Amino acid sequence: MRTFRLVIACPDRVGIVAKVSNFLASHNGWITEASHHSDNLSGWFFMRHEIRADTLPFGLEAFREAFAPIAEEFSMTWRITDTEQKKRVVLMASRESHCLADLLHRWHSDELDCEIACVISNHDDLRSMVEWHGIPYYHVPVDSQNKEPAFAEVSRLVKQHDANVVVLARYMQILPPELCREYAGQVINIHHSFLPSFVGAKPYHQASLRGVKLIGATCHYVTEELDAGPIIEQDVVRVSHSDSIEDMVRFGRDVEKMVLARGLRYHLEDRVLVHGNKTVVF
Repeated sequence: MRTFRLVIACPDRVGIVAKVSNFLASHNGWITEASHHSDNLSGWFFMRHEIRADTLPFGLEAFREAFAPIAEEFSMTWRITDTEQKKRVVLMASRESHCLADLLHRWHSDELDCEIACVISNHDDLRSMVEWHGIPYYHVPVDSQNKEPAFAEVSRLVKQHDANVVVLARYMQILPPELCREYAGQVINIHHSFLPSFVGAKPYHQASLRGVKLIGATCHYVTEELDAGPIIEQDVVRVSHSDSIEDMVRFGRDVEKMVLARGLRYHLEDRVLVHGNKTVVF
């Protein structure tokens, strides 16, 4: 079913839900899903509605024009999207294939409602897998002594493919600050952040030596501060002394795949509202 997704964040006060609901009812809008959250600490209110598109007398532009006075009255930050207009996704990867392969499979199986515009990688290893899916593959090597030309090309490709979201599917390069600012809230990363004590190479090997009992992963938006952006989704898996390093690497890859896929799905479905460095996920 084609729906419009109305997503709102604004200072909390009396009458927000009533005003929005009355607006939709006055135009015969049929709400199929409604989510609300009032944050007592920040004093902000968050809302997400799905409305059957075939019950409204107008499209997105007319909706925006009609709704604008209400948005102004309540000082809303808001957006309205149409499920018929699929978001365009650019995937980025390096040599590890597990996250990229998982997302490609979910897309190929119609589990992710999006268009994968292309894959960008700093290595050529995964080309055959990507091109089997009929998706363009761009090899953009990164010179460790001068990374600027590579990231200029990455930015050009993202613009060329009109991307709505960029997913770092184990892309093992740090994006420059200017790229993070330009695509704020549009770049999603996966990180083994349940291992914060084990920085650098081979975190699962370090975790095994310390005898950890939980390993996990975090899906978050990329910001200028490394691995510190707003968190979208997290999960953990329990491990024990009987698990080998190879077991932990395998468990870690599994949880990374699941968390990244869920985080991307929430983003594609307009379920994530960013406020400061926190998120509300409906």
